[in-house]
Amino acid sequence: MKVREAGRIVPAAATVAAGVNADGRREALGMAVGASEAEAFWLDFLRGLARRGLRGVRLVVSDAHEGLKTAVAKVLRATWQRCRVRFGRNAPAHAGKSRRRIVAAWIGAAYAQDGAPAAHAQWRSVADRPRPEAPRLAALMDAAGEDVLAYMHLPAARRAKLHGTNPIGRLNGETKRRTGVVGVFPDEAAAVGLVGAPLPEQSGEWAAQRARRMTPEGIGAVRDTGPARLSAEPA
Repeated sequence: MKVREAGRIVPAAATVAAGVNADGRREALGMAVGASEAEAFWLDFLRGLARRGLRGVRLVVSDAHEGLKTAVAKVLRATWQRCRVRFGRNAPAHAGKSRRRIVAAWIGAAYAQDGAPAAHAQWRSVADRPRPEAPRLAALMDAAGEDVLAYMHLPAARRAKLHGTNPIGRLNGETKRRTGVVGVFPDEAAAVGLVGAPLPEQSGEWAAQRARRMTPEGIGAVRDTGPARLSAEPA
């Protein structure tokens, strides 16, 4: 989106964070608008959430943002999980049209392993197979393996709900819809007001739902090995 700032029109990004609380229910945690997604932005954003009382975060799930990864370690002291879904969509593009499907299948085989050691071994195999013909894909997998497979260290029964940003897909969709109809926001405050307006309502809707995202027992099992959950994705 675009925001007017000191007489200039500058690009900006809206970031929304949602999490699963101790009762296993989703909750909108906050949002921010910034001109950059560098580490400084993420540090300020996460520190703001911490000042408002965010505690006990064990796992942060997002798209590929190195600045966020560093900020998560500094502010929340939590593990960062790179969204498996987004990686799976983007990585095969580096393999060439003729090999995209088979590379996607190879990567999927890593996700299907029983535990972290086997998953990492499969990942290493997938990275090495196309290395001569697709060095960019191999380099991408070399760099991303630990982050994409971070969730494999969690209990098997909890992994399906802790490896991607899909749980806030609808919320981000609404954010994009709202910002998309505005050509240029008059200032940052106007952007914050428009994007932040549906967050309380969404939290109320999640709180009223009969089904929980995770059971309290599931939350406890995850905490024993690492994560609670905070999912952040720019709109």
